[in-house]
Order: sequence, then C-alpha cells, then structure tokens
Amino acid sequence: MTPELEKYYETYFDLFTTDGWKQFVEDMTNSAGTFDVRHVQDESALRFVQGQLNVLDTILNWEASVEVAYNQLKEEGEE
Repeated sequence: MTPELEKYYETYFDLFTTDGWKQFVEDMTNSAGTFDVRHVQDESALRFVQGQLNVLDTILNWEASVEVAYNQLKEEGEE
C-alpha cells in the first residue's frame, strides 16, 4: 500500500472515532427509520423513497465498507 493510500484510510479512521461522526450516524439511522413505504402514493414516489433509503444505507455502511477495503488492501500487500 502506498503512503498516500495509507493516509487516505487513516483519515477516515480518524473521522470514524469522532463524536461528530457518531452523532451523524445516529441522526441518519433515525432518519432512515422515519420512512414508511406503506403510505407512498404512487410508483414514482416509491422510487424516490427507495433512492433516499439507498443513499442512507450507503452512508450508514460507509465505515464498514472502508474497513473491508482497507483490510483487503493490507492482505494483498502481505501476500
């Protein structure tokens, strides 16, 4: 792994330890819980809500995704 790539991941890991990140994730988790697809008026509105939930899922899974990518790169570098 290059020093630049190592720094890239370290910056994310630093972010993930902050209270601000934890608060942001908590707020996004709460936001995701407010969607109720049972009352969506039509297919267009349903697709819109699905898109919003997809974005929230990406955000909520970002920390795990970064960790997985980092660990894979580390393992490749050790081989």
